[in-house]
Formats: sequence, C-alpha cells, structure tokens
Amino acid sequence: MSAFLLVDDDRTFARVLARSLARRGLEVRVAHDVEGGLAQADAHMAGAVIDLQLGNDSGLALVPQLRALSAAMRILMLTGYASIDTAVQAIKLGADNYLTKPATADAIVAALGCRATNAWAPVRAAPLPLGRVQSEHIRRVLADHGGSISGAARALKMHRRTLQRKLARFS
Repeated sequence: MSAFLLVDDDRTFARVLARSLARRGLEVRVAHDVEGGLAQADAHMAGAVIDLQLGNDSGLALVPQLRALSAAMRILMLTGYASIDTAVQAIKLGADNYLTKPATADAIVAALGCRATNAWAPVRAAPLPLGRVQSEHIRRVLADHGGSISGAARALKMHRRTLQRKLARFS
C-alpha cells in the first residue's frame, strides 16, 4: 500500500477526506500547514493532495519542495479558489493536476492515479461569478506590471484611483 500526503488547513475536511481515501485502500498522512506537510513527506510517497490556501500560507510553496523530494510523486493541487493563474502557477511549479473543491474522493483518486501528461478532470459547467473574473484579471495585470498601480491602471485603461478602490474592495 502506498502512502499519500494530505495537506489541508480545514481539519474537518481533511479528516473526512482521509477517511474516504483510507476506505479506498490508501494510507494517508495528514498535515494542516506547510511545515507539517514537509515533516510528514518522504521520498517514497506515491502522491500528495495539497490545498491552495493553508491559513496565511500558500500550498504552492509546498509543491517544488515535494517535487525535489521525489520526481515520481503525483502532486494534486486542490482548491476552493480556482483560477487560471493559480492552475498555471501550480503546474509550472511541478503539480501534476489541479482540482476545484468540492471534489469527490473518487475524482481525487483518479487525478492522483492518472499517468497521462494532460490528465485533467472535467471542469464544472458553472462559470465563475463576474466579480471573481474581474478580480482575477486585475490581479494578473497588476502582477504583470510588477505591482505598479499606475502601470496596471494604464494597461487596464482606467484611472489609478478607480483601480485602487477596486483592489481595496477585492481584499
């Protein structure tokens, strides 16, 4: 039986998912933060399921460290805050797959067990809310301009103060 790492700061969700995965014959080690995940990880693990937001930390920080530990480990980024930017970033850092919550234990097992290079789980049919799409776009443009509000405002063709108000509202 192969060991899997589950890192999620929601203790109830982690307990329920670990139990569901154990019923499917998987040995699951649970951690609730980046440090705990690193402490539980070893080079012989078959896979890891990492939540994107771990309290004040990002699960993305754990991906390259796990990848360095084992090139063969299947790494699945699981999040309730899905966006194209975080999916691309997770894959660039070394994640093998990316799923949005709520995801069933069967979908997680399928994502972890799949060996194809472009093995993506089907995306939910419900589109993101318009405010969320706008927020993601503004944050991406801001990142593309090195955090410069003025540069991002020019690129978005809006007044700098308007952009600042929108950013304050998104926080």
